[in-house]
Amino acid sequence: MNISRFLALKTLIVVTVIFSCGFVSNQNNTLAVEKTTKEFNNYWFNGEAEITSFQLEQARYGEIHKGNSVMIFVTEPFSKEKQVKSDKPSANDESVLKLNFEKKFTTGIYPYSMLSSTFLPLSNLNMPLLKSTTSVQEWCGQVFIQINNKKDKWDIKSYSYFESDGDKEFKLEQNMLEDELWSKIRTNPDLLPVGKQKLIPSVFYTRLMHKDLKAYDVEIKKTVVQDNIDYTIYYPELKRTLSIHYKNAFPYSIEGWEEIYVSGWGEKAEILTTKATKLKRIKLDYWTKNKVEDANFRNELGLQ
Repeated sequence: MNISRFLALKTLIVVTVIFSCGFVSNQNNTLAVEKTTKEFNNYWFNGEAEITSFQLEQARYGEIHKGNSVMIFVTEPFSKEKQVKSDKPSANDESVLKLNFEKKFTTGIYPYSMLSSTFLPLSNLNMPLLKSTTSVQEWCGQVFIQINNKKDKWDIKSYSYFESDGDKEFKLEQNMLEDELWSKIRTNPDLLPVGKQKLIPSVFYTRLMHKDLKAYDVEIKKTVVQDNIDYTIYYPELKRTLSIHYKNAFPYSIEGWEEIYVSGWGEKAEILTTKATKLKRIKLDYWTKNKVEDANFRNELGLQ
């Protein structure tokens, strides 16, 4: 190999390592942490992500389908201007708590793969999300929705293989997103809304049920159950209830959830309950675990 080809290959390897998932975000993410507690910083800024696996029973087409779900919480630097993860963090960037929320299940012969990513700023825990993206893939096609926080509005771009959904761009008033609540629980659950509110439902739900992505009236309550909190949201218009179970002590870990709504259409419509039950939780710098031998971590999480 001549020297020029060697140097080109070396450069490619270095660039690949630097921009691998999580590397920059967890080596250099020290932005805005002074506004959170020492306990919070020790847990979330130690160079690892928190990964929790769940056994999933998902309502779809009027039946319950078995699958799994994974929640990955990790801090990283975020460019407020470009609204993407910062490759070279600066003082103008924001530290965020990112949640990658995955659901996988099979309906009959074909599988569903769903992933949402949300980015919650940590400099002010009262602030809304900076960005949310959701994708759904199955054998019929795929859907992608991106929600950006711009000028105190939700700026939304929606792409779908369904004609009725089509490609759309629109804005919404900045009512709280249901997809924001999972991270709000992890940062400061005392700031969670209760009582009668307006809330924009989970994009997972609106895409599966072909409902309008908009704010709906909700009734929210918190219930103490031993050392857990049940955080329950009811949407009267949608006839849907979501109940999230989390620990009533730092780091306010999410232990599972139930979601009740009408699944299916016509004669196959049934009121069913989606359930998620925790399997395993680990802290891990997963972005470095990409060798064949690292598949043992999936076994540890109960993900076959």
